[in-house]
Amino acid sequence: MIVFDLSCEDGHRFEAWFRSSSAFEDQSGKGLLMCPHCGSGAVTKAPMAPAVPAKGNARPAAPAKAEPEATSQGGALPPAVREAMQKLARLQADTIKDSTYVGSRFAEESRAMHYGEKDAALIHGKADAKEARELLEEGITVAPLLIPFTPPDETN
Repeated sequence: MIVFDLSCEDGHRFEAWFRSSSAFEDQSGKGLLMCPHCGSGAVTKAPMAPAVPAKGNARPAAPAKAEPEATSQGGALPPAVREAMQKLARLQADTIKDSTYVGSRFAEESRAMHYGEKDAALIHGKADAKEARELLEEGITVAPLLIPFTPPDETN
């Protein structure tokens, strides 16, 4: 697997994992790449810093956990599906630009607002399936982000 820094025509930067450099070229050529921030299909490789190996006596850093990207290997997406995904990505981007990222405190913050301990506000963050289910059981409205999202503290 190889990770590339990518950018769209609007300047959004994000990373994506590919089996090889040729897999990137193949998916790009078929129009399968899309910016997770705005839905643009005009995605190119962004300049990357070279990987410089550490000295032999240096302790290696712990490897970062990367979540795999889901892609289609069966060819270009039908135009209607591609258009729907672009609209969904734009809608999600518009929604979260006016939202506050709360990270792993999402369940805690949602409960505080629901029970009147904090003023209501639009937030987004991380919650596992169990936490989301518990929030829903308490009557707290939550919805998943459908397009991959890079948290602000993890962007380049």
